[in-house]
Parts: sequence; C-alpha cells; structure tokens
Amino acid sequence: MSEADPRELQSLQYYLNEYGQQAEIFTRQLEMLEQQRVESMAAIETLQALKSTQDGTVLLPLGGGVSVQVRVPDPEHVLVAIGADVTVGQDNAGAVSYLEDRARELEASEKKISGTIENIQAQMNDIAARLDAAYRAQQQAQGR
Repeated sequence: MSEADPRELQSLQYYLNEYGQQAEIFTRQLEMLEQQRVESMAAIETLQALKSTQDGTVLLPLGGGVSVQVRVPDPEHVLVAIGADVTVGQDNAGAVSYLEDRARELEASEKKISGTIENIQAQMNDIAARLDAAYRAQQQAQGR
C-alpha cells in the first residue's frame, strides 16, 4: 500500500469499531441462548427426578442459596410456559419432550450465531491487517 489516504484509514477504523460492536451484541445473544439451554436441561433433569421420587419431595430453590423441601402432590402434571405469558398444562413426559425440542432449537441458534461471530471476527482481522499495513506504509513514507 502506498501513501495511505487518511479518509480510507478513518473508514477502516470505523468499520473495525462497528464490527466490534456487532460481535459484542452477538456474543451477548449467544450467552443468553446458552443460559436458556442450560435452564431447559436443568428443568428436564428436575422433571425426570420428580417422576422417580417415591413421595414427590423435591428441593425448591428460593434464591440467595436457600432451598426448601416441598412435596409435589401430582408430579405427573406440570405447567409449561410456552411464551407470550401463556402457560399450558402438560404431563411430565410432554413437558420433557417440549424442553428437549426447545434445547435443540436453542443449540441450533447458538451454532448460527457462533458462525456469524466467526465471520465478523474474520472481517475484523482482515480490516485490522489492512489498517496495520496502511499505518506501516505511512510510517515508512514519513521516514524517507
């Protein structure tokens, strides 16, 4: 690269910053999806454990590291939030199936977002390399 155009350098720096912000947003989305998937898997384990208890007693977390033992009178019937503040009653197996499907969908979304992040990072690396080359060329031109 010969004499670096200051407008091009400014433009490249702008794009680098924009891609960085996009990568941050997608990374936060990825973290939220991962958290939802982990919660779904934990709920599946809890539902399966609930079915296998003799007396329906489970630990109910209250928050702050505090839990209480509670007895679930009908562990075979549960309520499932399906979105938009809508909750439906399902049997235990149906709830597990719903949560497994949801976990698979979340995992697929995670893979798509991970791919997007990789593409953005590749573009950022390309821009950073172009910026570095332009700055080196500019320094060499000034050193003449």
